[in-house]
Amino acid sequence: MPFSRRAVICGLAFCAGPALARQPAKAPPPTAQPAISAPRSLMAGAPATALISRVPADARLAIARVTDPDDRAIVVAPAGAAASVSLPSPGVAGRWEIRLLRDIDGRPAVLLRQPLVTTTPEATLAAPARIARGNALPVRGIGPNGERDRVVLVRPDAPPEGDGPYFYPAENVESTLDAPDEPGAYELRYVMVAPVSGRIVLARRAVAVD
Repeated sequence: MPFSRRAVICGLAFCAGPALARQPAKAPPPTAQPAISAPRSLMAGAPATALISRVPADARLAIARVTDPDDRAIVVAPAGAAASVSLPSPGVAGRWEIRLLRDIDGRPAVLLRQPLVTTTPEATLAAPARIARGNALPVRGIGPNGERDRVVLVRPDAPPEGDGPYFYPAENVESTLDAPDEPGAYELRYVMVAPVSGRIVLARRAVAVD
């Protein structure tokens, strides 16, 4: 007796049912994990710039001592959805950690760690040894080039925070400074300002103003 069309469909469904039931459920796609790309070695006091991807909105980038617990750091900046974050590195040579952080259950937790080694900070200065009063003094200053570093012209006995004509090498390593109106002995300085070290004079050059 010929099978009806309905009977054939039901029969196929009955045969296929157990085979389909034996197929394992598909696993959900893996969640994309955050990633950072940052220098592993740089001069102490230089900016440490990290390229960041797939970062939670409330994440933070930090530089910490290797022995610091998760809730302590030397410098911290929000990461958010930024493509890159720049932090000032400690101004002394040593071993540190770049950490990607976020709060979990109300407490800071480290998502990623990367070692960072800082080398001894150095700087060089170039400028004429003599200049006439009030003239423009061409200057070049190269060092860690941290955001707060500056090249400044002061009296030789001025303290590290001494004030005078200056420029920021992080913006441009070459500039011109107005020579003082008062003649005498002066000193061109590269002053580094960085975490841990504070303010340090890395280089000096004597300049006589006639």
